[in-house]
Amino acid sequence: MTRRNIVAIDLGASSGRVMLASWDAAQRQLALREVRRFKNKRQRRAGYDCWDLAMLEQEIRAGLAQLDDEGVVPDSIGIDTWGVDMVLLDAEGEPVGEAVSYRDARTHGLMEQAQHELSRSAIYARTGIQFLPFNTLYQMRALHQQQPDWQARVAHALMIPDYLHYRLTGNLNWEYTNATTTQMLNIHSGEWDRDLLAWAGVDARWFGQPQAPGNIVGHWINRAGTAVPVIAVATHDTASAVLATPLMQDDAAYLSSGTWSLMGFESLQPYACDTALRANITNEGGAEGYRVLKNIMGLWLLQRICSELQIDDLSMLIEETARQPACVSLISPNDTRFINPDSMVNEIQNACAEQGMPVPQSAAALARCIFDSLALLYREVIQELAQLRGKPFSQLHVVGGGSQNRFLNQLCADACQIPVLAGPVEASTLGNVGCQLIALGELTDVADFRCSVINNFPLEKFEPQTHSVFSASQARFATLSQPAKEPAYD
Repeated sequence: MTRRNIVAIDLGASSGRVMLASWDAAQRQLALREVRRFKNKRQRRAGYDCWDLAMLEQEIRAGLAQLDDEGVVPDSIGIDTWGVDMVLLDAEGEPVGEAVSYRDARTHGLMEQAQHELSRSAIYARTGIQFLPFNTLYQMRALHQQQPDWQARVAHALMIPDYLHYRLTGNLNWEYTNATTTQMLNIHSGEWDRDLLAWAGVDARWFGQPQAPGNIVGHWINRAGTAVPVIAVATHDTASAVLATPLMQDDAAYLSSGTWSLMGFESLQPYACDTALRANITNEGGAEGYRVLKNIMGLWLLQRICSELQIDDLSMLIEETARQPACVSLISPNDTRFINPDSMVNEIQNACAEQGMPVPQSAAALARCIFDSLALLYREVIQELAQLRGKPFSQLHVVGGGSQNRFLNQLCADACQIPVLAGPVEASTLGNVGCQLIALGELTDVADFRCSVINNFPLEKFEPQTHSVFSASQARFATLSQPAKEPAYD
């Protein structure tokens, strides 16, 4: 077939969209069009911060209905979302309880409890996954301890995209890349780790065997009765983003920049060694091999202060921020205090005051504190990753919505002292599309798809310039909130 219409549904923690990709095989041209965009906002339900899955499903169906109205018959549909969160179903396939968000405080103290009872090194040796207080392993333990009435009714536990697949097709599926984010999948066997499930207090029968991305889960039926394949792509949005990152050489690193910043490199083998454990580096599943990476709090910090201060014009804020002096006030972005504070403005100001630094007062000063701190953390992490793999990186690819922030891109190049290639912006959506095109036989593999990305979506290069301010600030940054940044190594 010469032309394909591919629907990519990309859900993030703050927004979602239904996108239509048009693929011309003869010309190898790929174009994206936004069909529908909508907000995704957590709600307080049953005492927890929760996702409104009914709203998300309604918006997805509205986007598909709009394509029906346009007379567009998709060749396939794929869904990607964030990781770690699960939906519980009863034996009839109906939701049990609420879809609790990873930002809820219910897991407080449970990561430390697991490390004490099972040992940090033993958990890492089994999973190769970084320790984050909201990992699914601790969410399941919280369920067991706090909601026994919910647990008693559960027959299946699905990741968010797997649940949405189920709602569109009626079929259950557990996709591999998202399953790896749970810290419950054994890195050696590729199966759910029964010892970890037992510690969490959940039934292994809730989970099916994880499947590699690219399989057809089932079919969605449009108004005309046409059965459209629903393909389980690399459903973790970062896995899809990395798939679309044009890493054409093995000494390139990537930074998926959005609400979270995910910095890492691709590898056919995991790095689940003591060095990786000490640095709290994760080995998540990719479309091909592993995504060896580290989570960084990312633009969530900026999103929160913009929301609190009611700032709508981000470009103007960045212009004002660029005029602020560099590295005056610094924070540790990965400090757990910034996961979901009542006020991000107050939390940043308090963190600076506690360290004896000037307290940023204006929105521009707060943003400068965030950007400088992120750049220094990027510098720290890329050094850790280079040490882990035994050789430096020649360039860094920044993809996702954050790649549009040219000021932060330049700071990143300056701090890391390597060239930064920015783009594509719609990396998760493109990776979603690429996985579908490979599954449909339109492309041979990931490398083939990345060639199409380069040819259809221009990249912008940022060369490193001054670095003295970051070199001078690195030691000061390294002392910030060390106990809170990473759990102690046992």
